[in-house]
Amino acid sequence: MKTQPEADSLLGHLLELRNRLLKCVIAVIVVFACLAYFAADIYQLLAAPLIAVLPEGTSMIATDVAAPFFAPFKLTFIVAICLAIPYILLQVWQFIAPALYGKEKRLVAPLVISSTLLFYGGIAFAYFVVFPLVFAFFTSVAPAGVTVATDISSYLDFVLKLFFAFGLSFEIPVAILLLVWTGTVTPATLASKRPYIVVGAFVLGMLLTPPDVLSQTLLAVPMWLLFEAGLWLSRFYQPTPDPEQTAEEKQQ
Repeated sequence: MKTQPEADSLLGHLLELRNRLLKCVIAVIVVFACLAYFAADIYQLLAAPLIAVLPEGTSMIATDVAAPFFAPFKLTFIVAICLAIPYILLQVWQFIAPALYGKEKRLVAPLVISSTLLFYGGIAFAYFVVFPLVFAFFTSVAPAGVTVATDISSYLDFVLKLFFAFGLSFEIPVAILLLVWTGTVTPATLASKRPYIVVGAFVLGMLLTPPDVLSQTLLAVPMWLLFEAGLWLSRFYQPTPDPEQTAEEKQQ
């Protein structure tokens, strides 16, 4: 049975967690409110890579009555979440920081910043590199007599899936550094598993992207290169005992 100080401490942590979650929700709502007026423009910007390669005289369509209204606002809400990620991560960092050792604090902050930038980098890579190539390929292979007219809701679901896949795959260097930092693996072990990693990258590319070879390759190759980058960076990291942690363990 918990003592009174332990119960008060647990209640305090729960209240702090609630307050920080509330701040995150408010941040997303504020950003969404600021962007809502431009919802149609944001969707038009997202659709630009496809519209640029559509056959002359064709356009995107809406097969659902409410799609022209809901699709842009759905996209805007997701954009609001992405833009609020730095603030959300700041709240997460402030919540867990008191429980971390000095060495962990010094490492987690750069990892949080780098993981955010890498996620944004993955989205940018998908938009500026992958989309033009994939959509140009799809429209060029349409059978004769078939008019390419993509539904706006289907297009949104398609690109959001690719955004998530590429944003997540760009986190590979951070994941490798975390594995080395925790002592789960060593750089030498990862290097010896390179052939399996390459095969795994193509398998993940197949699972996370639409069923076409082009998009799978465009995801698998960056994943492999990011693995190599993370492996190279991990060689410069040599885990050392934290003085605070060592002192605390000796006291116990």
